[in-house]
Amino acid sequence: MLDMGAVRRAWDDLWDRFSASDPGLIRLSSALNTVCGILLTLLVLAVAHTAVPLLVTGAMTAMVAAFAISDSRPRDQAVTLGLGFLAALAAVGLGAELYRYRVASDLVFLGLIFAAVYVRRFGPRGTGLGMIGFQLFFVSQFTHAAPSTLLKMYEVMAVAFAASAAVRFGLVRATPERTLHRLRRAFRARLAALVDVLVEIAGAEPGSRADVQAIDLLHTRVARLHQCALMIQSRLEHGTADPRTASLIQRRIAEAEIAAERLGLLLLRAVRLGPDLAATDVTLSLHLSTLLPASVPADPEAAPGAEGAAADRLVRELRELRLLVVRATPGTLAPGAAEVGERMLGYRDDEALPEGTPAVQDVYRGLGDLARAMLGLRLTLEEEPAASEGDSPETARSREELEAEDISLQADEDVSHEPTGIDRPTTRAAFQVTVGSALAILGGELLSAQRWYWAVLTCWVVFLNTSSTGEILMKGYRRLAGTIGGVVAGIGLAALVGGHTWSAFALVVLCIFGMFFTAPLSYMLMSFFVTTMLGLLYTLLHTYSASVLLLRIEETLLGAVCGLIAAVAILPVRTRRRTDDLLVDVLEKLRGTLEQTVAALSGGRPGDLLDAARELDTALDTLRGSVQPLTHPASPLRSRRRRAGYILGLLETCAYHARSLAATAGFVPSALHADPRLADAGRQLDANLEVLADFVRSGGKSRGRLDGSALAPRPDQPPVVPAASTTPTTPTLPAVPAVPVRNDPLVTVRVLRHLQRLNESILGLGRPLGLGPAERSVPPR
Repeated sequence: MLDMGAVRRAWDDLWDRFSASDPGLIRLSSALNTVCGILLTLLVLAVAHTAVPLLVTGAMTAMVAAFAISDSRPRDQAVTLGLGFLAALAAVGLGAELYRYRVASDLVFLGLIFAAVYVRRFGPRGTGLGMIGFQLFFVSQFTHAAPSTLLKMYEVMAVAFAASAAVRFGLVRATPERTLHRLRRAFRARLAALVDVLVEIAGAEPGSRADVQAIDLLHTRVARLHQCALMIQSRLEHGTADPRTASLIQRRIAEAEIAAERLGLLLLRAVRLGPDLAATDVTLSLHLSTLLPASVPADPEAAPGAEGAAADRLVRELRELRLLVVRATPGTLAPGAAEVGERMLGYRDDEALPEGTPAVQDVYRGLGDLARAMLGLRLTLEEEPAASEGDSPETARSREELEAEDISLQADEDVSHEPTGIDRPTTRAAFQVTVGSALAILGGELLSAQRWYWAVLTCWVVFLNTSSTGEILMKGYRRLAGTIGGVVAGIGLAALVGGHTWSAFALVVLCIFGMFFTAPLSYMLMSFFVTTMLGLLYTLLHTYSASVLLLRIEETLLGAVCGLIAAVAILPVRTRRRTDDLLVDVLEKLRGTLEQTVAALSGGRPGDLLDAARELDTALDTLRGSVQPLTHPASPLRSRRRRAGYILGLLETCAYHARSLAATAGFVPSALHADPRLADAGRQLDANLEVLADFVRSGGKSRGRLDGSALAPRPDQPPVVPAASTTPTTPTLPAVPAVPVRNDPLVTVRVLRHLQRLNESILGLGRPLGLGPAERSVPPR
């Protein structure tokens, strides 16, 4: 007999794996929204026996109407869609009326390009309207719109916008609340995948191939979990009922993420780093692969079989931990999860810890921390059964702690200050893309009087979501590579479908789905699908030839070059300046987070510490994207590539410790009130971060010096040799001495250790940045 429960669990597991690969089903929803809108448009137009050129117009209009709308709430989307229809009518009308007047058409096109980029300053609605205006003018050029066909084109466009609205608000409806719910589900699935990797690491033989692969996979899983947490953060404002609920969910997600990352670090310290590095607080960043030894020698004093038994128990515990992580139905838990949760919550007390080395006992404490974080997440999302008299003392205590935190949590509004005038990114980009498009028009018409707009389109897209010449160069390279691949595929598919109209349309729809599904992952893949689609569209319009697609490569290269020339010559933002500005922003965000955290640990109100930590993470992600031109494997500047990678690794280390401190400060603010070392550490960290930020901001002209003397041990505390660190130090930049941990509570030890590692990483940033004497700018590997 078929076990329906097992079938349902298998289906849930399969669906969770898919949702983990596409958090919130955002990529799938975008692709389906576009494809279904196109299919519905084609269906209506086919019933009306519309000519093939107008079918192409309808399909392209439906595509633009789908991807240009990015407002969060359906009501705002409806308003933007309605205004977008009016903008589309105006753009196509202008294109049709001016098609015979080349110079006037080009001037209007340039004005439209400037306006389309400039209005992005007004948020999603301005971005959508500008994109619709630009793209529909392009459609009028692509389909050779003329005044005689304008009325029919308007009818087709009305059908396309109506079909897009029907799909968006009916067939594929995506509300902020539903998207946030899917993102939370994806977060649980990615967390479960991370736990699976920890099980593999705990059970693998050190130095084996499976061990190395599992550790590499752990890096990826932690990064994917962090990415999902940031996606949740970006949708809390519109996906929750009020700011307080948003703050609660943000806090619980952050606690679960930090606890999972900490558990991974503790596990690696215990079973992989060996006795010499077991005391090191490393992070799952760029440093870790250089620290892991090929094998760990066995302890000669350990009893026979004791090491294997301890490892087996740890593997069992990690496997049972998954019961607390997997998705639960509201009001219920997975079978056996309640008992597992009670046992693991007990690991937060030293009396309940199993026997083992201090490093292994730290792993069990990490299990307890993650169990508590998952309990808080279930309580916030109302997935936890109501409290009962049968709860264990550990469960009841954890519930009380979490409820007390929820009551004290308040949401503060952050006021940001944006640049004005020519310093505003949208204004600068508007001038740049207009000049680049003018060059593309001139050069494009020299190559082809009929296909010049390809060069303009390339120039337009390489400026979207880029902020420096290096980013524009990278995007232009990826578009060119994708275009070359798409030309090859387009030639093959065009020969395959021949004159079969509906087969070609089916392949076009598949290309559009692939284009939108892969767009957030790879711009190169998106360009591949776009070019393949164009080859099929020209087949439908009976204007296809291999020379046309080869011309596309030439026009694409020309557009990318014109964009790069404009970026260099017109109000340029050098990659160095852009990365320096973002680095200063990261340092300031880190400084603000630590200032709030130390204040909370010293007795102040916690406030939105995790919100500040999330702002730090967002700033770091932005910096990571901007340094891609420097860290790309094809970059010929090997020294700068290594330097940028090393700085990113140190900043990731700092962000991890800052997140951990923020999470700790939220529920144990009274643990350190009487410890004077905390205030000393806070002042020293703030001073060092200020020195670093001033040094980068001034272009290396600042005279400040990094110093760790303010954290010297007090006379009543004997100095302790510092633990090994991932960050190299020099005699001129002293590291913070390790704190004596034996007489301090566990929380105090953890906080002071985080502060110590933070200061070591901050001091280490001085070497690659050029602050202070050093023999080389990048440490040897």
